[in-house]
Amino acid sequence: MSTSIESVLHETRVFQPSDAFVQQANVSGMANYQALCLAAEQDYEGFWAKLAREHIIWHKPFTKMLDESNAPFYKWFEDGELNVSWNCLDKHLATQPEKTAVIFEADDGKVTKVNYRELHTRVCQFANALKSRNIGKGDRVVIYMPMSIEVIVAMQACARIGAIHSVVFGGFSSKSLHERIVDAQACAVITADAQVRGGKVMPLKPAVDEALAMGGCDAVHSVIVYRRAGSEVQWNTRHDVWWHDVIAGQALTCEPEWVDAEHPLFILYTSGSTGKPKGVQHSSAGYLLGTILTMQWVFDHKPSDIFWCTADVGWVTGHSYVTYGPLAIGGTEVVFEGIPTHPDAGRFWKMIQDHKVTTFYTAPTAIRSLIKLGGELPKQYDLSSLRLLGTVGEPINPEAWMWYYTVAGQSRCPIVDTWWQTETGCHMIAPLPGAMPIKPGSCTLPLPGIMAVIVDEVGHEVQGQQGGFLVIKRPFPSQLRTIWGDPERFRNNYFPAEMQGAYLAGDSAHKDADGYFWIMGRIDDVLKVSGHRLGTMEIESALASNPLVAEAAVVGRPHEIKGEAVVAFVVLKGARPQDAAAIKQTADILRNWVSKELGPIAKPDDIRFGDNLPKTRSGKIMRRLLRAIAKGEEITQDISTLENPAILEQLKEVVR
Repeated sequence: MSTSIESVLHETRVFQPSDAFVQQANVSGMANYQALCLAAEQDYEGFWAKLAREHIIWHKPFTKMLDESNAPFYKWFEDGELNVSWNCLDKHLATQPEKTAVIFEADDGKVTKVNYRELHTRVCQFANALKSRNIGKGDRVVIYMPMSIEVIVAMQACARIGAIHSVVFGGFSSKSLHERIVDAQACAVITADAQVRGGKVMPLKPAVDEALAMGGCDAVHSVIVYRRAGSEVQWNTRHDVWWHDVIAGQALTCEPEWVDAEHPLFILYTSGSTGKPKGVQHSSAGYLLGTILTMQWVFDHKPSDIFWCTADVGWVTGHSYVTYGPLAIGGTEVVFEGIPTHPDAGRFWKMIQDHKVTTFYTAPTAIRSLIKLGGELPKQYDLSSLRLLGTVGEPINPEAWMWYYTVAGQSRCPIVDTWWQTETGCHMIAPLPGAMPIKPGSCTLPLPGIMAVIVDEVGHEVQGQQGGFLVIKRPFPSQLRTIWGDPERFRNNYFPAEMQGAYLAGDSAHKDADGYFWIMGRIDDVLKVSGHRLGTMEIESALASNPLVAEAAVVGRPHEIKGEAVVAFVVLKGARPQDAAAIKQTADILRNWVSKELGPIAKPDDIRFGDNLPKTRSGKIMRRLLRAIAKGEEITQDISTLENPAILEQLKEVVR
């Protein structure tokens, strides 16, 4: 039986960057990209050290570069001292204090703008408030808040005083919140009375109360509550305090806590499929360097840009490309509280028009939803300000890529399809838009200094265009340092012995003849069908390329003859078929389509139709729930993060 993962996706379209884009790009042309890559290959540590000295302002310069003595617990620049908040705010005060830092649009459309001077003042004031509550260097602070200027202030204030923040997505349940408070042994929780999304007020403070009542949270001595919606809340005078009360009278300046380069900036818990959540721990300097470089290289950021990343700060994308990256380079960014479909499906396009957004970064799931809800809508808005589009979170199927390129980007904006993870902190494989041609569905080439390769099960590099496991051979500054409180799990998960010291990303991939990387899905999403190992993403792409289909997700279920059967969950562009004959007819059309596109081996055994797929409020498809449905198992996992729990029953209907 073959041990390589087979690629069955065939995509041949190539889009060259325009001459005008190349001429103005921060990395202009393939020769400049290759020169950076060569510099990293010739002097790896020196390459990163030079960049760290150029892009970070150090309170105490470093003399050590990379310490590999306790692999895989690597250290970068460890004897240097800095403060991340200082690098995001104070360094801009002399040059551009009046420049707009954040354009915040609330759910109801109200817009608030803050400049760098004002944001600095608010962060200092809140940092002093935290210190007044006996919160300081090394303390863990859980943040459970809506998208707002205040959540950025809270994160930056923690960084300013050396406290370690752990942001919990506002859609998570009290049980999930409790697990994270206990694991981090947090001393404080920063929250709000409620959040407002899609015109609905959704309580937050009650979930904090429930979490603290579950026990094991004895370390929590402060709960700071921002009044967002004016909702009634229960009050515990022992630890509850209003945000507006705790900042009252606080000084408007706050000397930063200078920390060493390896001081933990934050812990971010991956919302893993099963078991105890993993607290991914990131350093201060290496992480900051990664966000700065990728803002410049991948997003080609210019001082005049208006940058909008639609991610919630509860996910790493919101950490890197809302709270830290854009501010560290002195950019102007849009922050949005609401959802893309309220008050109608034109919301994103209207915001791009109104704020003259130049760089738009969102998830493929959001793009596919927008296609389904109104594929022609972008044409009703002036999107001429856009110059660069980006995708994040999962591979984008070529047909959605083409719509994004031709309709949203009017065939003139390069698309940066970015592959990276919570654990890597910033982009790893992505187009440098002024340097390289792009291909729909490919994240293209590794960034300079990122030594990505594809290997088999025993860590040997695969030959030609075979698929395999994506690994990164050398440690890099922005990677996670450990799993909080569980170093053995860190070692076993990310640096298993068979990978021979390389970082195991957990994704399968293959390279094409040009060396471009194509992500095929998570390793645990590889299907073993009749001796063939197929990546789920390619089957999903084939289904989504059918004109009837808006979106698809593919998982496996055990099959006594083939090993695994392919199960597809499909959302159609039109109405969902209701009677058995119509369901069977549509399923047969799609099965034959996949067979024609990819070959009979990839043909789905089961197809289920739904009005939507089970997604978190951030738009992430919860494939673990689909796997349970495909196997006919009862769903016992926590589904409180689902935007649409009722969809699970609909997807249980089987057509063979």
